[in-house]
Amino acid sequence: MSGNALPEAEAELEVFRQRWRDEVTARNRRPGVTDRVGLSAPQRAAKDIRAAAASASQPTAGPATARRKDASDFSEELEPKAYHDLPDKEEVLRLGAEAQGHERAALFKEPSTALEHYEHAVDKETTGQLGDSIAHYRKAFRLDSGVHEAYKTKHFPPSSFVKPKPEQTNPSNAAGTVPGTAHHSLDGSSAVLPQTLKQLIEGFSTLRIEPPPPATDASPLEQSRIAELPEEILTQIMLEVALKDVASFARLAQVCKRLAYLVLTEEAIWKRVATGPEFGFKAMKYDFQCDIDGFPLDANDAISQYIQTHDSAPDDLVLTIPTPEERAMAFSSLTASLLRTTYANSWRQLFRSRPRIRFNGCYISTVNYTRPGATNTNSLTWGSPIHVVTYYRYLRFFRDGTAISLLTTTEPADVVHHLTPTNLHAHHRADSLLPSAVMKDGLRGRWRLSGPASLTKDPSSGNGDEPEGEVHVETQGATSKYTYRMLLQLSHAGKGARNNKLAWKGYWSHSRVTDDVAEFGLRHDKAFYWSRVRSFGTG
Repeated sequence: MSGNALPEAEAELEVFRQRWRDEVTARNRRPGVTDRVGLSAPQRAAKDIRAAAASASQPTAGPATARRKDASDFSEELEPKAYHDLPDKEEVLRLGAEAQGHERAALFKEPSTALEHYEHAVDKETTGQLGDSIAHYRKAFRLDSGVHEAYKTKHFPPSSFVKPKPEQTNPSNAAGTVPGTAHHSLDGSSAVLPQTLKQLIEGFSTLRIEPPPPATDASPLEQSRIAELPEEILTQIMLEVALKDVASFARLAQVCKRLAYLVLTEEAIWKRVATGPEFGFKAMKYDFQCDIDGFPLDANDAISQYIQTHDSAPDDLVLTIPTPEERAMAFSSLTASLLRTTYANSWRQLFRSRPRIRFNGCYISTVNYTRPGATNTNSLTWGSPIHVVTYYRYLRFFRDGTAISLLTTTEPADVVHHLTPTNLHAHHRADSLLPSAVMKDGLRGRWRLSGPASLTKDPSSGNGDEPEGEVHVETQGATSKYTYRMLLQLSHAGKGARNNKLAWKGYWSHSRVTDDVAEFGLRHDKAFYWSRVRSFGTG
């Protein structure tokens, strides 16, 4: 490097430092600007770097965590980043999947323009990969100092902020009609629907499924085969869709107004979904059904557990353990009681709002924290380096009462498809090159829900009176001498979502040798958020 180049570089660096200081000082002195309480330290650092590199403010990429109302409220108004329908990278390598391979390759294409780097930086930041996010932000601003304006123009155009005028659902010049609801009724769900939405749905009761309009004026009228079906057959088809994927059944309301009416008012379908084993509460486990290794518990195990926790056992101990038939009767009576007293006789509201575990995906916790790095005396950097550490926790629950827990630094796209019992660490070596080798640190476990269903009085559970919505998870430890126990609270993140968040309430380690219990600190750990997975591998 020549003698003139070095002073020039130092001068540019000093100008950048001064601009950064001025920007931070001006922002701190600006009236009406509050501290970003809802953001973590790495998120604040990333936002400061973007603010220093850009002279104008841009929209925040990551969702902000809503401030809690009280200590027991774990809900959030904004839904965080979720990895819905994650693609399997191994599909690219399968024979006959060339078209899908090109699509998958486009998803992981390295960015080349400033806007692509900025978009990748936003995606990385929202998924918690702050180190990669900062690198992409730097590349984007080096290529174009005004890239944030291009990003705002592309993703936040002024037209997207224009509020549409509310439609008049019942104009004054319209003739009054009496909806022919047939055997449907909104009375059961009127207490849980807004009045305007109730009136709108009642207006859909007399509508039919219309055929698509003809392509041209000279084209013949097209027929709608589904509109010609009797309503009994149509509701049976919708029931089959709901049992296959309840999310697809809910999206049928977006097809036409008639299907929207059926989705919201067909209580028989919602009752079958809510009480069924596919997605409903018949699959919920309110008592442990197996041990930590996944072997089912029987009556002898329940008796031995009770004797271990009590000094003496009553003579009628066998009679106090409920049979499967008694559990089913208790479940039915409890559900009927909750339906009347809590959920206004709406099976749809009971299914959406009552705490339940989801099985068609996994719960992911993205953890970020910063730590200072070593100072290099030969470097010209301003201040000490900061390292951003990112790791992930995964939880997947199964309908038989078993669970899988995994702590790793591997990203979700490389992990979630391998969260199966056959891919646990017992089947892989540490130096394995298989894609499913990320499961070498996976831990087997079991889970149960707390709530009113524990009133079945199983003495082996030791539940007593518990608040509904707590999730108890027990897993294997790092070695066979220990077991881990998690206490999580089911809540929601987002205004329309329910049961998509697991908030931490406690985390303990139990020694099988000394019977000691130690509590883990949760200083950096974040809540688990549910992510839908398209398909799980088979091993």
